[in-house]
Amino acid sequence: MNRHRAALWWKLRFLPNPQGGIEMPYNLLIVDDEALAVEGVKADLEPDKLDIGKLFTAFNANQAKDIFARERVDILLCDIEMPQGSGLELLRWVREQRFDTVSIFLTCHSDFHYAKEAIRLGSLDYLLKPVLKADLEQAIRQAQAVIDRNNEMNKFSQVHQLWMKHHALIIERFWLDLVNHVIPANPMAIREHIEQLQLPFAEDMIVLPILISVQRWHKELTRRDERVLEYALKKTAEEMILGDRYNGMFLSLDKGLLLGILVAGRNFVWDYERLNEICNQYIESCNRYFYCDLSCYLGLPAAIHQVADMAAKLRAQDQNNVAFVNRVFVLNETGSHERTIRLPDLNVWLSLLKNGTREHVIGEIEEFLEGLVRQQKIDSKALHQIHQDVMQAIYTYLNIKGIQAHQLFGDQESIRISAQAGRSVRDLLAWVHHAVNKAVDQAEAVRESSAVVQTVKQYIANHIDDEGLTREAVARVVFLNPDHLSRMFKKETGFSISDYILLERINLAKQLLDRTNIPISAIASSVGYTNFSHFAKIFKKYTGVKPSEYRSRISQRGQDTAHDRQVSRF
Repeated sequence: MNRHRAALWWKLRFLPNPQGGIEMPYNLLIVDDEALAVEGVKADLEPDKLDIGKLFTAFNANQAKDIFARERVDILLCDIEMPQGSGLELLRWVREQRFDTVSIFLTCHSDFHYAKEAIRLGSLDYLLKPVLKADLEQAIRQAQAVIDRNNEMNKFSQVHQLWMKHHALIIERFWLDLVNHVIPANPMAIREHIEQLQLPFAEDMIVLPILISVQRWHKELTRRDERVLEYALKKTAEEMILGDRYNGMFLSLDKGLLLGILVAGRNFVWDYERLNEICNQYIESCNRYFYCDLSCYLGLPAAIHQVADMAAKLRAQDQNNVAFVNRVFVLNETGSHERTIRLPDLNVWLSLLKNGTREHVIGEIEEFLEGLVRQQKIDSKALHQIHQDVMQAIYTYLNIKGIQAHQLFGDQESIRISAQAGRSVRDLLAWVHHAVNKAVDQAEAVRESSAVVQTVKQYIANHIDDEGLTREAVARVVFLNPDHLSRMFKKETGFSISDYILLERINLAKQLLDRTNIPISAIASSVGYTNFSHFAKIFKKYTGVKPSEYRSRISQRGQDTAHDRQVSRF
């Protein structure tokens, strides 16, 4: 027994089995239609000595059946000849009910027919009355030994069933550990794990890995939906690619990645043309039913210790496939050389952004990428370089326009599109369209300085009670550099943003003091000042009087005006 099966056995060792387990005392039932015979047997038994837990008695078969219905009975001591159903009939019923009970018959007659029938029904022993105490104890000890042996066999049977049930999971765990380098990729370490796990692997076994990569989903999915569909992709791969043709399994690696392990003997001839055809059929089915684009990568036949290296090469090939979807690729061992591409001069793209139309800019980038795809010169590294250069050109353009890039592209949609830009040519182009259009739109809006200033004024009016209303906060609203915005605002209004905010607060405070009876402290708060003393100091600086004096003067002026009107009536 290896250590894994031993661990399973020990888990089961202390679980109660249907008969209560060998760790529990034995329950014994005495059945005889003679009350004196029952009492005599009871008198001869020593429960503690014989490890008897419960001792039941019955005087006919029906009473015995009632006891079987509600109690566990390990050992049955039963008379054969009884008026309401013989002991043989009772034992036959016990066997039909599939109780794991060991029976011993007691009888006054040494009838061969009885003995033969008792043996046929599985009775352990056949004792003649009166039974000697020593013979009775010996028979009970034998019955207990049979129970112990049966229990052990039952437990090992459960271990075997559990082992078979989880065998596929154990094999899957082995391959995952191998691919993830938990198991060292050397023949000796692999052989030790195979022996410990008792895996059905032969020394000359050859493995052909197949990587399946989901490149995009056709619709928005929750992570739960993705997991459901990935499970469906796995089951479909096992059915369509493995089918009845190949032995093996598919493993779930990372998100959207499956690794197929196809196994065969050393001399097996792999039909790549047929595998290519099957994988294309699989891709077509997944496009139609599972809302995704994907690609399959066929590895080369390898020994078990080479599987991890082969899987890594397939994953690298998938990572560098940034141009094609829904295709089958065969691993090219000689095709992993470094690609060198000549990137356009950044000044060209920057010049197009400053002087050309957005359509011209996007068209130039699209044409450049399409040329690389046609020449098969694009991989993940080249895509990353192009992404960085386009981003640098756009950010330089925004800086010239005084627009803050981190503010303009700080929304969730921009972050999502930018994060995906390095996955494929298609994703990069989606980002180019988004970034160029957004940058040019904002630049055009900035050129209309009056529109920008109006936006800023409206924002200030709506947030005048916000203590955090600063030049920097306002600049974030229009995605501009604070200094650039301040120059534009002062040119248009004659005030700096900070001065404009302060004057707007003072004017609003004057109106509230003039037209309402709101407490001055509440007015201070409503115009963005939580510190009353600071508000009073600023108010006096710009009006020449304290807020309370200003209100008093306005009130007195109103009274004088009312008096003058009253006098004029006479």
